[in-house]
Parts: sequence; C-alpha cells; structure tokens
Amino acid sequence: MLLTLLLVTALAVAKLRSLFAAVMVFGAFSLLSAAIFVVLDAVDVAFTEAAVGAGVSTILMLGTLSMTTTQQAAQPRTRAHLAALLASAAAGVALLFVTTDKPEYGIADAPINTHVAPRYIEVSPTEVGVPNMVTSVLASYRGYDTLGETTVIFTAACGVLALLGRRRRTQRQAGKPQDRKIGS
Repeated sequence: MLLTLLLVTALAVAKLRSLFAAVMVFGAFSLLSAAIFVVLDAVDVAFTEAAVGAGVSTILMLGTLSMTTTQQAAQPRTRAHLAALLASAAAGVALLFVTTDKPEYGIADAPINTHVAPRYIEVSPTEVGVPNMVTSVLASYRGYDTLGETTVIFTAACGVLALLGRRRRTQRQAGKPQDRKIGS
C-alpha cells in the first residue's frame, strides 16, 4: 500500500504544473518514504528522511519558489526528453534486476543476520565503549560514511547560502542609482 502511494505521489509531482503544489506533494513523498523505512525497521533512517526530506528540503524549495515564478514554463518536447526517459527506464530495469539477488526480507539466515549483526551486538560495547548500538555503529563503524553525509549536507547548505547572498547583492546593485560625473 505504501509503495503504491509512493508511486502515485511521484507521478503527481511529475505531472503538476504548479510548482507550489509539486513541492507540497514532494514533501508527502518524503513522509511516505519515511513510513516505509519505519516498516522496514530502519527508524534512524526514517527520522533522517522525515527531517531532511520532508522538512529541510521542503523549506528550501519553498524559499526558492518565493524568488521565482510559481508555474512551470511550457517547454516543447525534444529528443533530450525521450533520451532522459529511456535512460531512467533502463536504470529502473537494472535496479529491479539487481534486487532479485537479495535475500528475502526478514529471513533469519540472511548474511546481515549471520555475520554482521552478531559481531556488532557482541563486540560493540567493549570495542567502542558506547552503550547505544545505533550510535556506536554510526559513529564508529560507519564513521567515514557519516562524515561524508554530513559533508554533503554542509556543502549543500553553503551552496544555498551563497546563492541567496548573490541574489541579494544583485538586487542591491540593481536598486542603487548609477554614479554620474559632474559636468557631463
């Protein structure tokens, strides 16, 4: 059911001409993604998706809309659109093909349950010294991954702030009267 709703919201975002409505539906898409992560027992990922996907991204997109128009400009269909559609479809088919090799969800003898998780459960409290299992995995075993994610978010925030500052400078310069020489 959740995947069906996710597909419906994705198609709605693609079809909407009102950018404001598309941003709102995109926020709903992120919340549905967070719900799917909760069902898959990835609550930490669900919190991140809800906060960043539905919260921060929606606010940034609404801020961007306040500086632009609210309607998408009509564009003629070109061969580039068809090429992008074909590339996306090929990537989707490849992803579906690759997922056929995964173990079934919830199966007890999956590699994650027989090799990785027991080691983290047994060794993590003494090896890392952090009593919370999720914190020890994210901060120690996946430290570089977490650092990379934090770097991406920081870089995106710097880029948004730079773009906002550039727009403000342009607006100030446009509103400033031109310097004129006396006697000319």
